[in-house]
Amino acid sequence: MWTFWHKLGSPKWSYAICGRLQPIFWIAALLLLPIGSFWSLAISPPDYQMGDSYRIIYVHVPAAILAQSVFVAMALASAVFLIWKIKVADMAASVMAPFGAAMTLLGLFSGSLWGVPTWGTWWTWDARLTSMLIQLFLYIGVIALRGAFGGSDQGAKAVAVLTLVGVVNIPIIKYSVVWWNTLHQPATFNLTERPAMPASMWMPLLLMVLGFYCFFIALTLFRLRNELIRRESRARWVQELAG
Repeated sequence: MWTFWHKLGSPKWSYAICGRLQPIFWIAALLLLPIGSFWSLAISPPDYQMGDSYRIIYVHVPAAILAQSVFVAMALASAVFLIWKIKVADMAASVMAPFGAAMTLLGLFSGSLWGVPTWGTWWTWDARLTSMLIQLFLYIGVIALRGAFGGSDQGAKAVAVLTLVGVVNIPIIKYSVVWWNTLHQPATFNLTERPAMPASMWMPLLLMVLGFYCFFIALTLFRLRNELIRRESRARWVQELAG
């Protein structure tokens, strides 16, 4: 374990391992997303109450899950950076933030589209929607703060602290439908209970969630390699690669 953390601190090793893992996740995403999309749009049956409008779930749920998961991953990377001073962890957090913000925006937008036929309005100050909007502001704040400091060490530490503080919003999002009386339905997936939907509906949703995750990991590995090259441009190993 300690050997892994030691290697993680090496930009050269991180660049190499990202290069080896990246094609695996690209291939997985290119397989899962088309299959999941076709299954969800063309094969899965319409809902007995919402009809075909429920199919927004196949984009909304993966986006909402990723919006939260990415911020948790950023918080873990920030903790690693603050505790062990591993700069690669800070780079990873920096490249994940725009994707997390995009997923949060997509989750809010798709949820609003779904809300029109379901709730009769595109927006309501529901606990889940409000906490997700706060999540979007946190992403924007993290990105803006990093840009304001221009990549300095003090800026990286400030961003890491803000990320760790902001991760408190994640359990609020998750349990908002339990703690408050909200219009939003409970979680679609629950590890302790069987899905309420039939398998013909939740199986393509599972494929879409896995496809979104694989796409996120592949994109993060790709962007992290570019960030490593940018920040380590004067290092010998980078010059050898260019050589």
